[in-house]
Amino acid sequence: MAKIFVTRKIPEVGPELLQATGHEVVVSEKDNVLTKEELVAALGAAPYEAVLCLLTDKIDDEVLAAAPRVKIFANYAVGYDNIDLDAAKARGVLITNTPAVSTSQSVAEHALALLVAVGRRIVEADQFVRDGHYRGWDPMLFITPDLVGRTLGIIGAGRIGSRLAFHAARGFEMKVIYHDIRRNDELERTLDVKFETSVEAVLQAADYVSLHVNLDQSTRHLINRERLALLKPNAVLVNTSRGPVIDEAALVDALREKRLAGAGLDVFEFEPKLVPGLAALPNVVLTPHIASATEETRNDMAKMAAENILAVLAGQTPSNLVK
Repeated sequence: MAKIFVTRKIPEVGPELLQATGHEVVVSEKDNVLTKEELVAALGAAPYEAVLCLLTDKIDDEVLAAAPRVKIFANYAVGYDNIDLDAAKARGVLITNTPAVSTSQSVAEHALALLVAVGRRIVEADQFVRDGHYRGWDPMLFITPDLVGRTLGIIGAGRIGSRLAFHAARGFEMKVIYHDIRRNDELERTLDVKFETSVEAVLQAADYVSLHVNLDQSTRHLINRERLALLKPNAVLVNTSRGPVIDEAALVDALREKRLAGAGLDVFEFEPKLVPGLAALPNVVLTPHIASATEETRNDMAKMAAENILAVLAGQTPSNLVK
């Protein structure tokens, strides 16, 4: 039976599934992200054949070299921009991810929650009350636009973006437009969603914009200073995809200068660090990368990662092979 290393504590359903099939599972004792040096040392401490890693683990050629017997790095995440895919391919190491069905629901829910929280100024109003400023009903206090009838622009209409479109269109009666490198015919047919030919067209037309793209060289700083200038002054920008998709320094300037009404961010460009000035802005809602943090989703992800490992160790092709 194989030895398997898990880089950080995850829901027990994953390790238990691996152990139930007779494999030896070692979970890192550190309750924090392993440094590169710590990860290399841990992988070199035993003849591991599989690694269950997290999005916060940077898997480069040096890390891969530290575990020459490892057949698979099973990433506990939908994204895999933390892994050097070319280096893994060169060494014959398989990479998998965890695009669990429940992830689409949980992340879409969180994106919608951020959209509502920013659009209706929920966090600002909460702090207003807590600070003792509330003196009674005021007809001019925290007035915001309705969501009903407003236009939501979705950039990236995969599983998560499509689920958000469903909630927005059916639940809030919003008009939904989207841009993706591939048209989503089913989305257009079932929800009467309109396809836009460019990111710019979405930004110019939308009252709310939600980002749902993978991180690669084509999407890094997808929302830059020039594209931020295309947004309406009363627009709201939401990001639950990857932090570097937005040039956060440019975003801070736009928010500070009121060229944008607000933003809701669950991910950050230099995570976990915030760019200077971001946390001080009252028109931003910040959450600590928890969009997928529901019991159902995190359990499903753990189970899927374990199943990917079991398939490879059994000589089979895993269901969620990235490369």
